[in-house]
Order: sequence, then C-alpha cells, then structure tokens
Amino acid sequence: MDAGRQVFTAWSYGLAGFVYAAFAIYVASAWRSGWRSRSLFIALALCALWGCAGLAFALTGAVVSLAGSLLADILRFGGWYCFLLVLLCPDADRVRGRWLRGLALGLFVVGIGALLMAVLGLGVAVNPLRLALVDALAMSVLALVLVEQLLRNVSPDARWNIKPLCIGLGSSIVFDVYLYSQALLFNRIDIDAFSVRGFVHVLVVPLLAMSTLRSRDWKNRLVLSQRAALQSATLVAVGVYLLFMAAAGYYVRYFGGDWGRALQLALAFAGLLLLLVLGFSGALRAKLRVLVGKHFFSYRYDYREEWLRFTSALSAQEDFSEMGKNVVKAMAGMVESPAGALWLKDPSGQLLAQTACWNIPAGAASEPADSPLCRFLRESGWVIDLEEYRRAPLRYAQLTLPAWLLETPNAWLVVPLATGSGMIGFVVLATARTKIDVDWEVIDLLKTAGRQAGAFLGQMQATEALLEARKFDAFNRMSAFVVHDLKNIVAQLSLMLKNSERHRDNPEFQQDMLMTIEHSVERMRQLMMQLREGSTPVDSPRGIELAAVIRRVQTAKASQGREVDVEVQEAVVARGHEDRIERVIGHLVQNALDATEQHGRVSVRLERQGSNASISVNDSGHGMSGEFVRERLFKPFQTTKSAGMGIGAYESFQYVNELGGRVSVDSAIDVGTEVRLSLPLFDAGAFEARRA
Repeated sequence: MDAGRQVFTAWSYGLAGFVYAAFAIYVASAWRSGWRSRSLFIALALCALWGCAGLAFALTGAVVSLAGSLLADILRFGGWYCFLLVLLCPDADRVRGRWLRGLALGLFVVGIGALLMAVLGLGVAVNPLRLALVDALAMSVLALVLVEQLLRNVSPDARWNIKPLCIGLGSSIVFDVYLYSQALLFNRIDIDAFSVRGFVHVLVVPLLAMSTLRSRDWKNRLVLSQRAALQSATLVAVGVYLLFMAAAGYYVRYFGGDWGRALQLALAFAGLLLLLVLGFSGALRAKLRVLVGKHFFSYRYDYREEWLRFTSALSAQEDFSEMGKNVVKAMAGMVESPAGALWLKDPSGQLLAQTACWNIPAGAASEPADSPLCRFLRESGWVIDLEEYRRAPLRYAQLTLPAWLLETPNAWLVVPLATGSGMIGFVVLATARTKIDVDWEVIDLLKTAGRQAGAFLGQMQATEALLEARKFDAFNRMSAFVVHDLKNIVAQLSLMLKNSERHRDNPEFQQDMLMTIEHSVERMRQLMMQLREGSTPVDSPRGIELAAVIRRVQTAKASQGREVDVEVQEAVVARGHEDRIERVIGHLVQNALDATEQHGRVSVRLERQGSNASISVNDSGHGMSGEFVRERLFKPFQTTKSAGMGIGAYESFQYVNELGGRVSVDSAIDVGTEVRLSLPLFDAGAFEARRA
C-alpha cells in the first residue's frame, strides 16, 4: 500500500472509530434500562473498536493489526446481530428468534475459528483465509436479512421511527456484501473499497442517530408475521444452498485437474436446475410453511392473514357457482389441500348434491338431508377427519359414513357449513400436500371458516331466491295486465254475439262485426307479443294524433250502444304508442260509462295547454270518495266494480308516468268524476336530435 493510500485509509477508519465512539458515549449518557438500549450501545462500541483496529492496521501494516481488524469486524457484526435480534424478538416472544440466534452464533463461531486457523497456520484441506471470507459474506447476508425483516414487520405507526436505521444500516451492509463477494471472486481484496470503507460507515451514522432520536428507548414492539418468517427462511435456505454450491464448485475446480472448469460448469447448471425445481414445488413450499408455523410461532396460523385472504376469496365471486369454487379453494388453502368439492342443499331442502368442485372431477353423489352423516354434522358441528375415522371410528360416536364418501379418492376432511338455522352443506377436502397434524387449532379454524362460508352461501341463496321471486312477480304483474285486456276483448265479443241474434241480417251490423273481430285478433296478437318480449313496448314513442284516437274510441263505444260527447278544440300531436294511448283513453271512457246511468252524460275534451296535451274525461255518474282516490284508485287490484280486476287504472297511471305525463282526478260521490290526462307534445326535431 503506497503512502498516500495509507494516509487516506488511516483517516477513513480513524474517523469511523471517532464518530462511533462519540455516538456510543451519547447513547450511554442517555442510558435506558432494557436490552434494546444496551444492545445498541454494545453495537456502537464494537463499531468504534473496529474503526480503531482498522486505523492501527493502516498505520502499521502489521499482521497482528490485520488480525485485530478482522476480529473487530466479526465482533461488529455480532453487536449488530444482538441489537437487531432484540428488536425482532421481544422479551415475550424470544422463542421465535431461537433459530436466527443459533444461525448468527454459528457464523460468529466459524468466523472466529477461521481467523484463529489463519493466525496459527492450521489450514490443511481448507484455506482459512478463504473460509473467513465466505463466513464474512454469509454474516453480511444474514445481517441484511435481519434488517429487511425489521423494516417489513415493524408496525405501521413505528415505521417512521425505524426507517432511517434500516436505510443506513442496510446500505453499509450492502457495501460489505460487495467487498466480500468481490474478494471471493478474484481472490483479493479491492484496495479502493477497503480504503473507503470507513468513510462509508461514517456516512450512515446520521441515519442511525435520527432513528435513535425518534425512538430513544426503542419501545416499539415488532411483530414477526408468518409470511415474513417464511420469506426469511426461504432466503436463508437459498443463500446457504448457493454458498454450498459455490464451495462445491470451488472444490471440484481445485481438485479436478484439467476437467475442473468443465465439471464446475456442469455442477453449477445442475445446482441451478435443482433450485428451480424446488422453487416451483408446491409440496416443498407446503412443508416449509408447516415447518415455520410449527417451530417459530406459538400459534400455527397468522389469523389476520388467513381471515383477510378467506374474506377476499368469498367476496371475489361473480355468480353462485363461482362462489362455491372459491369457498373450496379458500378452505383448502388453510390446510395445504390440493383439491376439494362442495355439497349444498337443493331447493327442496331434502337432498345435498355437489354444486362446485376444484381440481377433482364433478360427481353425481348426493346425500339425504336426514342421513346419519348430515345429522352428525348438524348436531355436533365437528370436522370429520377420515383418516382418524378409519383408525378409530368409536371417537365419532359410531358414525356411519356413506359408501360414496369412503370410496372418494384422497378424501381427507369433511367440514360442515353451518348457518343460524342449521346446516346448509359441507365441504370435502383432499389429502394435504404435506403431513399436517389435525389438532384443535386446525379444527377451530376450519369450523369458524365453515360458519362464515355457510353464512355467505346462505345469503347468496336467499338473494337468488329473492331475484326469482321478483321475476315471477314481474311476470305475474304483466300477466294481470294481459288478463285485464283479454277480459275487455271477451266482453266486446260477448256483446257482439248477444246482438248477433237480433241483427244478423243487418249489413251494417255484419260490417261492424267483422271490424270488431279484426280488432280483437290484432289486439290478441299484440298481447302474445307482449308476453313473449316483456311489458315494455319494442318500438320507440312517436307522434300520435290524439283527435283520431278519441274518435275511434267514440265509434267503438257507439257500436256498444253508448254515446260519448267529444270536443276537440285543435289538432294536437302527443308522444307515445298509439295502441297504448288508445287503450288508456278507452279504459277511462269505459270506466266513466260503467259509473253512469243510461241517461247520464259522458264527455271527452281535448285541448293544448302549453307544452302538453290535455285530455279530460267527464261523467255524471256515482263518483268516488276522496279517500278512495288518494289511497286506492291507482293501486293494483283495487276497484269499485263487482266484476272488475283493479288493473286498468294502475296500468294507465304507470304508462302515463313513463311518458312523462300526469294523471289527476276530481270526483265527488253522486256528483260525477273528471279525470285529466296531461301528455307531453311530440316535437319531431327534438326527438330526432335525441335519437342522433
């Protein structure tokens, strides 16, 4: 090392030692009880020691100084391990950090051992300096994993406090990873990186101080989730695997002679291929999840994650069949099951049939609702473990299972889906990808999930039943309108048949009879179309000459022997459907005639009122009370006629409202009634503009 670089390196490590020593003194001056503050002080003090050892090596260049610097570096990593593990594993949860503490201690011991071997010259089959570099790289990777877990698992309200520490410490560790990996690849230390290393660690001190000021006693408790522990375990396992493959490759190349490099490439390819196969293996991931849940946590499940995932699966359905499949998948995911099926009650409630399946063929097996299996599930609410049932059937109170269930391949668990009124169905899950002990925690989770899924499915079934009822209601309402019109047609034909006995030889009557039959046939054809296509007219509203419609109504009533006075002030064109407008006016006129004696008067008046057409139907009949007009007149199935259905006024009122018009009634008992229709006028220009 030249003189200029030696001076630069001395300043770099000397500054690091001074800054970390001052930082440690500051932390000690504000000493807080507890392992968090103590472990922080230890880590900072060891960093200061490392800086001083690096300064001594830069000034002297002696082998002893180099060994002291390497030892201080290992101790520095140990100090940060202690601090990070204390934050990750609080006093009440230290069992969770047992595996991490063991790994950290192992790396620490290996590093010390490799350093002693190098100092004492004991390396025979293994190069101690290279072993020390491998251990230093592994320690850096583990420290980086701990920092990542610290940032990932801190509670959201404490992340503001911990973020500067994670950024600063993580950045310095990344630099160390670069330094040691470079040394392993090229069998030499990068002098430039080694010289500037002290300055790099000094630059992160402000970030460490910022976190210290924000959380002086590091009181915020960190929670390690199962997902984070699984990811960390996976990352560590991959790192260990890669280190092993690198060591094996180095050994093969070193002892392989002329074929060493070729064997190293083949070994590297085989190792990466095996890593890909293991990474995409669902069984391996399931075994790893079970391992982490069993040995790192007091509870097997992260209930928050499980419930969020299960609720999300239930809420993601688009129809009933898709929801059933989502229920099976969500419940199977809780126990690492690769397949399953759902049985639900049919509409009769007497039979349970398969309605959804996942990764298994659909089956035709069904189960009566009063069978021993359904009674047992309904009365006990138990989750049936079929493997346990085969081993010890007496535990299930001599339950007799159906043959189709016992013959189902890989059938493992039967989970009841309970509702407030009983049991709506059950789920059959296939054998898990890995061995899982069906203990109380698994059973309680499945039972609770079954109750929630049963509530969701019950609500879905009730919703579908309500939609069907509404469809039938709409169909019945439309049928009532059609029956009402058919009643009018039948009455018209009956009257014609009655008059035919007296006027069969009258040519005018014959002509009227043919016109009436033609009109009745056309009206029945329209009713059939309405039943087929729905109650809404197929064609769009258009301009209707109201005077012509009123004249046709007058002529039709005259053919029945009743006179209707008509007064038309001017030609008025309204917007609507001609046949329905004629039916509305005809209904109002017929009601007026029915309520008026033969010698009474019924009249229709047409006039323009602003932007609306006004049609008034007056009679001098019996009249209606104000209460009947307000509360019953325009309600379906409400009528004052002994043979009426109470549909015509309701249909007329609905149609006029659809057109944007109004209906008003003024009536008094034994005085008469006036019904006024207000219909919007037809504006051809505006109508074409709307269509365009």
